[in-house]
Amino acid sequence: MQVLLKLISFTVHASLIALVLPLVDSFQVDSKSAENHRSNSNIHKLSPKLLYEIKVHGFLLWASVGFLMPVGILIIRMSNREECGRRLKILFYVHTISQMLSIFLATAGAVMSIKNFNNSFNNNHQRIGVALYGIIWFQALIGFLRPQRGSRRRSVWFSMHWLLGTAISLLGTINIYSGLQAYHQKTSKSIRLWTTIFTIEISLVAFFYLFQEKWVYIQKQGVILGDEPIRPSNNVISPQDRKELVAESC
Repeated sequence: MQVLLKLISFTVHASLIALVLPLVDSFQVDSKSAENHRSNSNIHKLSPKLLYEIKVHGFLLWASVGFLMPVGILIIRMSNREECGRRLKILFYVHTISQMLSIFLATAGAVMSIKNFNNSFNNNHQRIGVALYGIIWFQALIGFLRPQRGSRRRSVWFSMHWLLGTAISLLGTINIYSGLQAYHQKTSKSIRLWTTIFTIEISLVAFFYLFQEKWVYIQKQGVILGDEPIRPSNNVISPQDRKELVAESC
């Protein structure tokens, strides 16, 4: 009798397991398909209007920190070879205009992101973007407070201006790459072409930035000469005296 009861109990348990297992497997399959459906729906939920706004936002930020700011840096670096005169003023004004346009474009991109996008700040692109906007406007404020050439505060101002400009360039480059990656995750579209183009652009900017310094060095060494070779002078002027003379002449 006990053996019969155990046999019946075992049969009931086996039947229940046989009935439950397909339900569990079906639930797991449904859960996976639901997750895939949600991930696919997140991609398809992006309306054409939102996609257009994302592209405009990316273009504004690229034009700001990916094009105008590097161009402005190259231009102001070219002015290092100019001591005074009309050419120096033109280069300075071009640098200022390019940086102001860059600030306006970055601000427009920030306004678009605040107004139209989900600003949960749960990814590096949004966090770096907030820090980048703050540094850009702080740099603009420092630019308007520029001391006159030859003053004691000029060296401190120049060091801070250079450090902030370098930080903006690095953060801007990183944020453009992270923005392209975020675009790929949102739309599942390939970003290889845009990543390649931007990498080539940054490489060219870095090359010309470094080449300018070497070009000045070559000129000072007398490799590139005018009509007469460079001859040593008996009247040696210290760098500080030279800066003061240039400041007075300008």
